[in-house]
Amino acid sequence: MRARTSFIVENKIEAGVVRDSILASWTRSREWHVTSDNIELSNDFDLEPDSPLSRAASPILSDVADQMATEPVSVILTDADGVVLDRRTGDSALHQHLDKVWLAPGFSYAEKFIGTNGIGTALEGRGPAQVFGHEHYVENLADLACAGAPIWHPVSGKLLGVVDLTCWRRDAGRFMSTAVARIARQIEGALLDQSGPRELALLHDYLTACRRHRGAVFGISPDLVMMNDKARELIDPADQVALIAGASEAMNTGRRLLMLDLPSGAVARVQVRPSWIRQGIAGGVLHVQLAPPEIAQKPRSLAGGHASPLSAAVGSSMLWAKCCQAIDRHFQSREWLVLEGEAGTGKTTVAKATHQMRSPAAHLRILDADDYGPRWIADVIEELETGGGTLVLTHVDRLTTEGMQTLADALEPHRESTDPDRPWVVATVSSGGLAGGEAANLLESFPRTVEVPPLRHHVEDVAELVPHLIARLTRGSELTCSPEALRVLMRNRWPGNVEQLYQVLRKVVARRRAGVVVPADLPPETHAITRRVLTPLEAIECDAIVDALLDNNGNKAEAARHLGMSRATIYRKIRGYGITTGAGTG
Repeated sequence: MRARTSFIVENKIEAGVVRDSILASWTRSREWHVTSDNIELSNDFDLEPDSPLSRAASPILSDVADQMATEPVSVILTDADGVVLDRRTGDSALHQHLDKVWLAPGFSYAEKFIGTNGIGTALEGRGPAQVFGHEHYVENLADLACAGAPIWHPVSGKLLGVVDLTCWRRDAGRFMSTAVARIARQIEGALLDQSGPRELALLHDYLTACRRHRGAVFGISPDLVMMNDKARELIDPADQVALIAGASEAMNTGRRLLMLDLPSGAVARVQVRPSWIRQGIAGGVLHVQLAPPEIAQKPRSLAGGHASPLSAAVGSSMLWAKCCQAIDRHFQSREWLVLEGEAGTGKTTVAKATHQMRSPAAHLRILDADDYGPRWIADVIEELETGGGTLVLTHVDRLTTEGMQTLADALEPHRESTDPDRPWVVATVSSGGLAGGEAANLLESFPRTVEVPPLRHHVEDVAELVPHLIARLTRGSELTCSPEALRVLMRNRWPGNVEQLYQVLRKVVARRRAGVVVPADLPPETHAITRRVLTPLEAIECDAIVDALLDNNGNKAEAARHLGMSRATIYRKIRGYGITTGAGTG
């Protein structure tokens, strides 16, 4: 209790006082601005009383409730959003208390609404969670203890919901975690019994392949993807997407063996074994082998649009490659350029990388507009007149109106020069930073603008950035990142972009200089905002919804109208993306 109070009031906590999982959950709760001394929940959720999960779980929950009829324990079923679907208890006092704290059908106990608890924390951690007494973030739940276990679809592997046991804190015991895990497995068994013959055939073939083969194995169908740990370890997410798409097409057309060029430059040999084929659509198992290094490490094709042409600008996603190639084209045509994007996205890095690839021996000068003054302007003029090479002007949007005009005047005599030796000038600005009339004259010097995407829009590049940044920080020491830790990093939203990732890895390297980084080595903030990995399109859609909500003061109905989607759709997407909204109406 004292540790919780210290965390909430003073934002500090003595090391080792609370479990790491609880501390990570408290941090998430604070990030979501959960009120610690009051409960305010909405039941504006659409329940599915006849969902496959509810049908499979109902008889099992009935049996559990009968067995615990004389005990002060409640068994609770929720969906993947933490919305309570069913609640059973034979204890009237506990029943009334759960109603008082809104732990009832129709209300969501996701962490973003109610903070640390057995349901929401199990959903966020994607594993069993136990929360006792004052480990709850909200004071109103301190009299309770709860243990939650995720329920996974036995074929698709999709997280369907949580089963939870809740009792009075004084009655809590070790039995809870064991019992709730057993109930979850029973529900998963019932879901397996409900699965159709095609799903079962694919699951059988996939599990058989995993037992017999040590390499990368996939099980795929039009609405299902499974992969073993070896596939996750060897094949990065961007390559996985390309591989599954190519193999699905081959499977549907009857091909059984193919070689695929992957976005990373690797070459995959794929053996296709269908489990079922119906009307030209198939599902089956893939055995994947990566080609030997001399083949797989062939030079990456720039024309394909996948691999970054800039060795210092790490990343091979299509979005990042498109950005790098646009900058490269403007360098070769010597067009002055504005690089626009959020802080920490790598605007200066990609400008330097372009210079180093195309003219490594030429002069490069970086001048930060935060140092603006007579000396700074004199340096700009000197570079324009004598420097040649590349001149990068960072944080130009932070200049005053007078500073922007002075810089525009300095650039004016050179901006339309046909001298082949004139410097290539790049200005970096934050998103929307050069809007407004005061920037008009300055923008005339820069005919092109390229947007540098935030890391969350190409999060698949984290898989390449992490080893690159670790190598920089350790100067070549033998420190690697485990697949489990990498998955945690890839589920983050990274509001501070690449710079935030770099600072996180600095903390890791400060504690571990060699060996393998595991999830426990990562600082708490990386566990605090974990999510499933969004595709670039989903990340862009998520940002659009956030912007619409901000523009409409949190009014969901107006935001939906602005985006051209229904109110039900925006509610569903807000929950799915974990967007925290303000106090607006609608």
